[in-house]
Amino acid sequence: MTERSPLRIKRATEEDVPLILTFIRELAQHERALDRVSATKEGLQLTLFGPRPYAEAVIAYESNLPVAFALYFFSYTSFSAQPGLYIEDIFVCPEKRGFGVGRQIFAFLAGRAMEQNCARMEWSVLNWNEPAIHFYENLSAEPVHDWTVFRLSKDRMAQLAEQTAGD
Repeated sequence: MTERSPLRIKRATEEDVPLILTFIRELAQHERALDRVSATKEGLQLTLFGPRPYAEAVIAYESNLPVAFALYFFSYTSFSAQPGLYIEDIFVCPEKRGFGVGRQIFAFLAGRAMEQNCARMEWSVLNWNEPAIHFYENLSAEPVHDWTVFRLSKDRMAQLAEQTAGD
């Protein structure tokens, strides 16, 4: 058995934008949704590092090679009047899965959540992604069965906004 290099997790910087976009595309390919990726380097630059950042990212390195990333943002829960940490994306390169990389990223993000006095961490998983579901259960995460995710696409939001503007 070969000894594994220690994992180093760091918060992403502006210089990491091309790498973040690569990871997003790899995640989308894994999720069978590559055709839905419209993110650009410019868009990520603005929304992650612009005047009003909407999210943050971390990158995990093994022997100075990027092997995983997570993209997250802080949400809010009115019932406890505290922030929450929402993990939008997490991706571990397939050849690095099963070695604790994902667990270390979640531990890093749990630390970030504790620093910000978050009441919880949340994320979504595709129903068919059983390896990920099993991984999350091993973290002691619990599925939320009482809620269904709803979404309005950009086109549908525009339609709704037009209707409301006329009222």
